Amino acid sequence: MNRESDEVRNLLTAENDFTQHALRHLEPLTEMIFQEIKARIVETDTSVPVRKDDYWYFERTREGANYPLSCRVPVTGDGITPPIIDPESALPGEQVVLDENAEAEGHDFLSVGILSLSPDDKWVAVGTDVTGSERHVVNFRSLHGETPPAEELRDVYYGFTWATDSQHAFYTRVDDAMRPWQLWRHRLGTDQKDDVLVHQEDDPQYFLGVSRSKDQQVIIVSMTSSMTTEMHYLPASDPTQDLRVLDARSHGVEYGVDHFRAADGTNWWLKVTNEGATDFRLMVRRETDVAWREIIAERPGNRLDGIDVFSRFLVCAERVDGCAAVRIVALRDEADPFGDDVLERSYVLSSGVTPHTMIATETPLYESPVLRVVETSLITPRRVADVDMATGDMLIRKQQEVRGGFVADDYVTGRIWVTASDGVRIPVSVVARRDVVTRNDDGTLSPLAPAPMLLYGYGSYEISIDPSFSVFRLSLLDRGVIFAIAHVRGGGEMGRAWYEMGKMAQKPTTFSDFVRCGRWFVDNGWTTNAHFAARGGSAGGLLMGAVANLDPHLFRAIVAEVPFVDALTTMLDSTLPLTTNEWEEWGNPDADPLVYRTMKSYSPYDNLRDEKYPTMYVTGGLNDSRVGFWEPAKWVQALRFRNPDNEVYLKMEMGAGHGGPSGRYDSWRDEAGTLAFILDQIN
Repeated sequence: MNRESDEVRNLLTAENDFTQHALRHLEPLTEMIFQEIKARIVETDTSVPVRKDDYWYFERTREGANYPLSCRVPVTGDGITPPIIDPESALPGEQVVLDENAEAEGHDFLSVGILSLSPDDKWVAVGTDVTGSERHVVNFRSLHGETPPAEELRDVYYGFTWATDSQHAFYTRVDDAMRPWQLWRHRLGTDQKDDVLVHQEDDPQYFLGVSRSKDQQVIIVSMTSSMTTEMHYLPASDPTQDLRVLDARSHGVEYGVDHFRAADGTNWWLKVTNEGATDFRLMVRRETDVAWREIIAERPGNRLDGIDVFSRFLVCAERVDGCAAVRIVALRDEADPFGDDVLERSYVLSSGVTPHTMIATETPLYESPVLRVVETSLITPRRVADVDMATGDMLIRKQQEVRGGFVADDYVTGRIWVTASDGVRIPVSVVARRDVVTRNDDGTLSPLAPAPMLLYGYGSYEISIDPSFSVFRLSLLDRGVIFAIAHVRGGGEMGRAWYEMGKMAQKPTTFSDFVRCGRWFVDNGWTTNAHFAARGGSAGGLLMGAVANLDPHLFRAIVAEVPFVDALTTMLDSTLPLTTNEWEEWGNPDADPLVYRTMKSYSPYDNLRDEKYPTMYVTGGLNDSRVGFWEPAKWVQALRFRNPDNEVYLKMEMGAGHGGPSGRYDSWRDEAGTLAFILDQIN
């Protein structure tokens, strides 16, 4: 479907006009919720500074401005304690590295996909996308008032990394199917036409990425499919050297790596892999060795997600009891800095709320003795802290401020376990106002009476929808709505097996899990079908469409954002973005009759019924490179065709892509409109 044709644009414009007219009665409520959101958010604010080399980096937001400013100040004092930033005024020596508001002038959309400073602190590479297509134009700016290089790099994807000479940089480009497949090397001050193609990945199932190791010693080039990994590398100090393969690809073997330079100058590789371990294990070896040695064995159900290695500490991202967790271990000051007792020497950061989310966030400084973490839950506003990795002591650097008198004790959160049809227990995270849901003496939750409810789900790509705080959600909770996240199979919340039970031939399990959770809340008196809504986006939009077909009467309303609802047709067309790479996620229906029949059985567009469906609010993006705009558009048309009584509303962003509007006020208003629709339907 040609997005540039007058026929297509006229159709989508007509759909937008219809939706705007039909939902005009929601405009006062939308405006009310938008003002509630604004009133809760500190509009002129700063992030907590992060140290990199000789500067503290942070972001500023200003009231009335849609986009942030990236700033920095020189390091002073002990080099560990970040400076206190006044949101209203600049610090001495403060420098604005990038003002995204200036970049956005004259454009309806802006995404900064690349912001990378050269190691010598002379240049910053800035990559912008003004259409939502995820193809960036990169140019170079001076950090010290020098005349910048004149060249532009066009058609650049997200990957961009400097060599340590600050003269060479590596970047990735995509093919016609939006697959990053080429690695290019650019020399500062030369035209892009003179750039060198370093590597090309011809297998259509693999994505190419580039990064620099934490110790800055090597450039790491990854080739990844949904099930298989191959890593190449070269010295960051010698960017024209040929790439070397670390471990050759072996079907079904995934791994991620980092590089470590010990105090005695010995170089090590660390590898997190599923080879011989469903939930991954950690291996190490000296750079001069051949054999890998296991230092953290697999712990079934406790997924090892990744590592971050510092000069004196190792940090592991894990999943414990279905929640994101952080493990820290001190490295030894010995010839073998890792040893064989890593778990025994380690500790896990704890939280007082269940379910909760604890993640290690950006700590770029390799020699840092402290780790920056973020903690949150459905009732805990985002808390930024520094952890002394030697002692485990945690110092709160910033607690997200929620204006308007938010009190966490006014709300209750917990986890419900719903038994699926095959006996597996599905975790569901729940939050509500304390006068709507109560905590029993045994710690379980019970509703005081049936209440309006929203159930959210995703369940694909091993992505975990971890419980986190949202100021937007307060507009639902404070109106008596119960909010819940169904952590259905196909996601990664409960380990790798949880994902594998909801992919390929077992994909329908994702949908039946969600239906089972929804029915449980109705059957147990939490809500009623007339006051029940569901929401999901992208692959979660596929979930919404499949659930609507399975049980059209379970929900009063469904919000399906950029939904992947014509899955079978898309997976049959290898020319479309992402299709070939995702055959390992969904299967290849063109090559396997069983895959075809499986996808045919659940693809939402192919399984529409003549029954009355829930009221649907559907979104799309004309420039979406992940889910083609035609998928939600044709699904909406088909829903009306199958039953003219179906109430279906399409909102198509005509100048954006998969993520919707880019400016914060635009996105707040967009969310306010969605919440108004939900409240109108279920409240």
